[in-house]
Amino acid sequence: MEVLHSKKSIRNEISKIAGPVFIELLLGTLFGMVDMMMLGNYGSPSIQAAGIAAVGITNQLMFIGLSLVQALNTGATAMIARYIGSNRTDRIESVVKHIMILTQVLLVVPIIILGLGFTIPVMKFLGAHSDTISVGSNYFRIIMMGFVFQALNFSIVASLRGAGETKTPMKINIASNLLNVVGNAVLIYGLFGAPELGATGAAISTACSHLIASFFFLSYILKKDSTIHIDLKHRFKFHGDTIYNLIKIGVPASLEQIAMRVGILIFTRLIASLGTVAYATHQIAVNILSLSFTPGQAFGIAASTLSGRSLGQDDPDLAEKYVKRCARTGSLFAFIMAGVFFFLGGQIAGLYTKNQDVINEAASVLRLIAFIQPFQSYQLILAGGLRGAGDTVWPLISTFIGILLIRVGLAFYFVKGLGMGLFGAWLAIFIDQFFRWIMIGHRFRTDNWKYITIR
Repeated sequence: MEVLHSKKSIRNEISKIAGPVFIELLLGTLFGMVDMMMLGNYGSPSIQAAGIAAVGITNQLMFIGLSLVQALNTGATAMIARYIGSNRTDRIESVVKHIMILTQVLLVVPIIILGLGFTIPVMKFLGAHSDTISVGSNYFRIIMMGFVFQALNFSIVASLRGAGETKTPMKINIASNLLNVVGNAVLIYGLFGAPELGATGAAISTACSHLIASFFFLSYILKKDSTIHIDLKHRFKFHGDTIYNLIKIGVPASLEQIAMRVGILIFTRLIASLGTVAYATHQIAVNILSLSFTPGQAFGIAASTLSGRSLGQDDPDLAEKYVKRCARTGSLFAFIMAGVFFFLGGQIAGLYTKNQDVINEAASVLRLIAFIQPFQSYQLILAGGLRGAGDTVWPLISTFIGILLIRVGLAFYFVKGLGMGLFGAWLAIFIDQFFRWIMIGHRFRTDNWKYITIR
């Protein structure tokens, strides 16, 4: 029975969790790529480049905010998985309410004040040129307003994933993303009698899709028969152990995301200094790269949930088996995507724009991205397993060194010192990913992550 348990049942459990997440993330990323393609093919070549750059600039602040939201939510996922494994399900509702309230108060409100109150200065700080600000300032403001609902959705999804429920988030997010794509087409190009709003129309559609998703997520968790149920009649009060666990797990995860986003911000400003065309090329490459994150993210989420649940059951060996199986399976997908990027990079870039200079440079970068894939996917999944165990300090260390020191330092050397341009910047990303693959792999092999406790 042990052989059966270690192979068939482990594989089935991983597929049950990772499968819906992979489909959700893959389709969500593809929808996002279609959105950028729409803007990349709207208006004159200069407006096309400025539209793509506006999305990239806005995403810099959004990614900072969402990364911090996700980091705080890491604690919720790990805690809920542990509580389910140890049959302490009575504590789950409190965790969900804590994470929803703290996310809005500590993260959403400050970021919205910053984004709406200082739109132009923030865009300039993030590297936007005058053409990008002219095209994208309204886009920036509207996306900021939609952040309230996007962050709320993240909190609910993180809680559901901790319980192993991934089908419901998949269905809701696919539906809302599909509505977003349709709304973008209508409002960007002015179809069916709607006003032609360009980038502003894309922002309106995106914000509305987040609002609609929030309605369905809240409706689900308020139902008594849902996987995770919250009852508004139950009086909320802060719980010391819950706060302690969120601080213990969430603070290192948040510091990791701050280090990552500061590094990426510096890195992106370096790219922006190369001009609008180079920046637009970079954004296309980042947008396509996000597609390759999906296997690592999906199996990383499965590894996080299953390692946390197994440790809650006091079975660290089973936790290790789950994480290793997730890493092997996710890496297989990464190799397949690497082949697609290497051989079809130019054709994929051509879907975004007709600017041949952008296409040629993007194709060169995508061939390099192909080599990044195996290292990126493997370390993402192992790091997911560590976070599910509550081990967020080691991912913090590897990210701090990898991005802030190695990626940023080498990017400046390759771009400014050796004059390698955009390709040199992406070469620095490859070295950073390779380093983190070594660091995270070492931590996993020590087994120390198996003995982290929560209250």
